[in-house]
Amino acid sequence: MGSNRHAGSLIGGALLILFGAMALMGELFSGFRFWNWGWPLIIIGIGVMFYIGMVAGGKSTSGLAIPGTIITVIGLMLLFQLLTGYWESWTYGWTVILMSVGLGIYIMGAVNEDGNQRQAGLRVLWLGLIFFVVFGAFFEMILSSRMPYMNIFFPVALVLLGGYLIVVRSGFFSRSKPDQLDSKSSTPSRQPPVEGK
Repeated sequence: MGSNRHAGSLIGGALLILFGAMALMGELFSGFRFWNWGWPLIIIGIGVMFYIGMVAGGKSTSGLAIPGTIITVIGLMLLFQLLTGYWESWTYGWTVILMSVGLGIYIMGAVNEDGNQRQAGLRVLWLGLIFFVVFGAFFEMILSSRMPYMNIFFPVALVLLGGYLIVVRSGFFSRSKPDQLDSKSSTPSRQPPVEGK
């Protein structure tokens, strides 16, 4: 209980310092236009505060990794879009939020030293990555991207994803040979002795 209160005070205090410093810079420097370009940094800063609280609270506050990762990733996505002006990427950028949920679960499992949580996080992360590649390729072809490297990135990503599914996930190239599998399945099971005979 004490560690949770300590983490909450740390997050609240850090947020107050962050907002106060930005307001002070706006008053002291007339040419400072933070809101024109730096507002995604506020969102990133809020996400980082959750991580600070998690580190301060230890295992009992490991759940802060999930909202911290989601908020930080959204801030990074908004910063990318602000710098590039490519707001159309939100048509498939929502899949990044799903990936951030998986990453947050993985980090929580790493802090808790829980292998099941880490595996669950990786599954959600992979699902989000698959959605990102598929929806990204689809919408980039529709939008005919203004960013030339995107036209190359998504087809290559589709090829790599397909190769991963064939080589790793399908089991087609597994080490166990079909003959070995057949011999294992054809091994007769031992019947229990029948009493009275």
